[in-house]
This record gives sequence, structure tokens and C-alpha cells, in this order.
Amino acid sequence: MTGQVFVKDLNECLYLKRVFILSGKIVVLPEELTRKIAAGEVVERPASIVKELLENAIDAGATDITVHLERGGCGSIRIVDNGEGLDAMDVPLAFERYATSKIYQFDDIYKVASYGFRGEALPSIASVSRVEMITRKRSSLSGTKITVEAGQVKMISEAGCPVGTSVFISRIFDPVPVRKKFLKTDTTEQGHCMDVITKMALAHTGVRMRVTANGKDVLNIPATEDESERASLILGMDSVRNMLPVKLTKGEMTISGFISRPEQTRSGTKHLYFYVNRRYVRDYLLNHAVMTAYRRLIEAKRYPSVVLFVDLPHHDVDVNVHPAKMEVRFRNPRSIYDMTVETLVSALASILPGVAMPVSAGLPDEGTRQYPAGYRMRVEEALKRYTLSSGHGKLFFHQGLVHSEKRHPEGEDFDGRDEETMNHPGVPGGSLVFSDLDYLGQVAGTYLVFSSPEGLTIVDQHAAHERVLFERIKDGSRREGDKIISQRLLIPEVVSLSAADFTFLSECLDILEATGMEVEPFGGNAVVVKSMPVMLSHVQPVEMILDFLDDFSGEERRMNVQGRKDMIFAFLACKGAVKANHCLSASEVSALCQDLDKTSFSATCPHGRPVHVLFELKDLEKMFRRK
Repeated sequence: MTGQVFVKDLNECLYLKRVFILSGKIVVLPEELTRKIAAGEVVERPASIVKELLENAIDAGATDITVHLERGGCGSIRIVDNGEGLDAMDVPLAFERYATSKIYQFDDIYKVASYGFRGEALPSIASVSRVEMITRKRSSLSGTKITVEAGQVKMISEAGCPVGTSVFISRIFDPVPVRKKFLKTDTTEQGHCMDVITKMALAHTGVRMRVTANGKDVLNIPATEDESERASLILGMDSVRNMLPVKLTKGEMTISGFISRPEQTRSGTKHLYFYVNRRYVRDYLLNHAVMTAYRRLIEAKRYPSVVLFVDLPHHDVDVNVHPAKMEVRFRNPRSIYDMTVETLVSALASILPGVAMPVSAGLPDEGTRQYPAGYRMRVEEALKRYTLSSGHGKLFFHQGLVHSEKRHPEGEDFDGRDEETMNHPGVPGGSLVFSDLDYLGQVAGTYLVFSSPEGLTIVDQHAAHERVLFERIKDGSRREGDKIISQRLLIPEVVSLSAADFTFLSECLDILEATGMEVEPFGGNAVVVKSMPVMLSHVQPVEMILDFLDDFSGEERRMNVQGRKDMIFAFLACKGAVKANHCLSASEVSALCQDLDKTSFSATCPHGRPVHVLFELKDLEKMFRRK
């Protein structure tokens, strides 16, 4: 018959199978491979394992959870909880794909009120590691122990144990060595684990959470009844002290939490925490709504701190749009957007009478509401992006300096005359004596205009001053004779930090000390700032420490020592440099030019932006069609 293939024996079958595979024929993947592929969607790194197991513990009603990490979670992870545990008969079923106690029919997917509803967490984890679980229900006299390795049950037996569940994960990613190669350093992976734990702890005030890393306590948060107290323990007392409580209820939906005052801002979006039905999410719509509420209240490129809980009926939100459940889709996104803006603007209006505050939703004419300027247009923009992305979207508000700086070997002096700089448009290749230029004036309070025989030179005052300070800080940190002058604070400033930020800042204390900053641990997760460099005397110490931690929020934290030094020096130079829209006197311009002439490399600022641009006479003549 046409289209049929008759196989005589097994060898011929295997041969044909190889031919079909090599020729691109459709084949059914073996179960072992499909398990690993499914695991790849759920388990990206050790932090993914921590997240899934914490969610299981909270679903089980745990009020006390302990997390033990070895080598930042790359070595092993143990999570112990006092939840309700599992029956002996249910233990092996928990490691079967799609096994769940939350869904019994298709419609239940859209009414899930728990975390671990997907039924893939434990089998996915077990397919890429070794899992040893001991569990007991309160009604059982003894518990059950099971060991699963590479997706296969190795042992199951009766065991004595307390009520609850203990899960020990080891040999992580051994079955998939390719994935293991992509893990970062132990410190970086531990930071991701701590980030997951703190986000979970923020939403569940009644759960005590303790974390140890390599046998040392790194976090111990007691159960509390007050959300603000829990936020203080996690984010730091200083952060919460400057935040306003917010709450608004309409029908079955409630938005509550804490938002920072307009004068207390951060340099990045790291401190925007959004929760939907106590599940941490990344949501462009909520992000956009928050920035709309703060529009015209905070300066450009500054962002508020927000902890926002959106509670609504489970059938009004779809949490099944992301393998790791980090994104959601709302049934009525416009109402969510409007209510978020109204909640925040109402709170801000209580301390800022000039802020336009939406009136009660009970008004018959929605058009009479007063929203911030351009509100309607921004709503349409946010909804359009939300629809196109199905909840997936993220504003990349800043890029780390690691992407913009050109790295040089440690200890090597460079004059910037590399290929990239030489070919940079507008940056002259030869040397330039700034003091010899004729100063003509300032444009937009930012650009200094000079005349010279070669043409017209324009200098970015912030970039120029930034380069001068950067070189000064760098030289002062490595040469005793040029030591940076510091000034002791009349009243030392105490800064309360999160556990992860405190750990990282502690690693940078020696570098900060070399720049003239005196920062010391002050008990718990707090530090005290005692001295500041004179060149940064106009900068608020607390704001500078918080902005510094925001700039080092991701990949930058795993830089080598030299890279970390350069970025810290560049950060301090940026903070101390004269800003745009600041008028300079002729004497100040003259002093800046003299400083630039003493600087070994003045073509660009530490971030790679040009300090000056030359319009040659021939370019000017061409503009005016003289040639």
C-alpha cells in the first residue's frame, strides 16, 4: 500500500528510526527528555527551587519555615516547614507530572486560590536533582521518607519525623550539566535566593522565616500581625519610616500597601514590589500606573519605593500565563489601572494639597474626575502595551555601567586613544588645552561654549566635572600623597538595609574607605556613615548609600575587584559632579578648564559619553553654505 513501510526485524526498525530523525521527521520524545524540558521552564536556577518549595510550604499552612543554603543554593537546599504534611499514599503521587490537589476540572484553572497549582514543581525539581523528602501529617503516628533522583523513585519508607515537611535538594543540575555551566557565582546565586525569600516574606506576615547560608544565620524574621512591621524588618526601618500607608476597597477588590513620599526616591525600580492575591508578580500595567500617580511629583530618572497588594476575586485574574507564575493577566485591566492610580494619588494628596485627587467612584459622570495631566493618554498607552504583551513587559530604566565602560587590565594607565574613542564622532583625536579656549557662554545651563582657531568647542559641564572627580578619586585611592580629604559628619547617619544589601555593602567597605567615606556596621543589617569626602559634602549620605545599592542591583554585584572599584569611583564622581541646568560663573568655568587640562584623559566621562564636541570651521561653513 502506498505510504506504508513494512519492517522485517528490529535492526531495520532502528535503522529507519535514525533515518527519520536525520531527515527531520516528526518523532515522539521519550518521557525522560520531556521531563527535563518541562523542568527547564520551571527551574532556571537554585532560586527557582527555593520559590517553588516555599510556595508549597505556604499552601500547606506553614507558620514556621527554615531555609538552609549551601554554596548559595548551588550545593544543596533544605527547606523545613511545620505545615500539614502529606499522607503516605500521596507522597509518591506528588512526584508525578500534573499531579495536584488544586484542580479537578478545567474551570478550576481560573479559580486557583493557592500557589502550587501547576502540578510540575516537585517532578521538575526531581528530574534535575536529587530530592529527599520526609513528611508527616498531624493525624499520622509516623512519617514517610522518599528519595527521587533524576526523576526516578529510588526509595520510599516509613520514618519518624515531626509534623510538617522537610525537603532536601542536592546534586542540583547534575543530570543536565549544560544548565549547571550557566550558573553564576555562589554569592550571586545566594542573592537570587534571598531575593525570592524576602519577596515571599513581605506578603506573608504570619509566617516566621529563618535562613542560614553555609551554617551561618543570614535572615531571621519573626511572624508579625502588622504589615508595616514586617516591611521594616525586611526592607529596613529607614525605608518604611518614609512611606505612606495606602488602602482602597471597591466592591470585591482591595488595593493596600505602602508608598514612599515624593521627596524619598530611588535611582532604580528595584524597590517596586507588586503582589496580586499575595503572589509577587512583574506587571507593566501596575508599574505604569504607579509612575502615572507620581508624575510631576518626583524628578526625572527617580523612582518611588512601593509595596502594593492587589486583592481581587481569583476568577478575575489569570495566573497561568507564565511558567514561573511571575506574570498575570487581568480580566479588567482598565479598572485595575484606574484604581491603582486613585489609591496612590489619594494618599499623596493627603500630604500634598496641590495634587489632583480623583473624587469618589460613586459620581455618575466619570468624566468629571480630576486625574494627573495626560492621564487618559497614558492609560490608553499602558492598556495597548498590556494587550500586546499579555502581561509581559518591563521598562529597562537604566543600564549598568558594565555595558558602557571599556574595561582595561588592572593597574594599566590608559589615555583613551583606543580605536573606539578615536572613531567616536565629535571627539577630536589630538590633545586639547581647554584653558586656551575663549569662553563664550553657557547654553541651557548645561553646555559650555568655547571659541578657538579650529572652530567651535562645546563642553558638557557634568561630563567634564565627572571625569575630573573620577580621576581624582582614582588617584587618591591608590597614592598616599594624593589621599582624598574627608570630613566627619556632625551627626553620623544610620542606614537600615535589607539582608542582601547589607551583605554586599559589607564587601565594599574597604573600597569606600579608600574614597574618603567612613562606613561601619551598626548592628543587625544597619550601617553608620561617619565621614564623607569633601567633594561630596553636598550629597545626602543616606540617599547616596541607597542609590549606590540600587546601581549595584544585578549583574554588577559579581564584578571582579577592579571592575567594582571603577564602578564605585564612577558612581561617586557622578554624585559629586555639577549637574545639568546649573549656571556656572566665569571663574568656575576657568577652574573646570584648568582641572581638565590636568586630567590625563578628558575625552569622555567615566560612562563613555563625550566630554566635548568640536565643530570645525569647515563644518560651520558647510552649514551656512559658504562652501
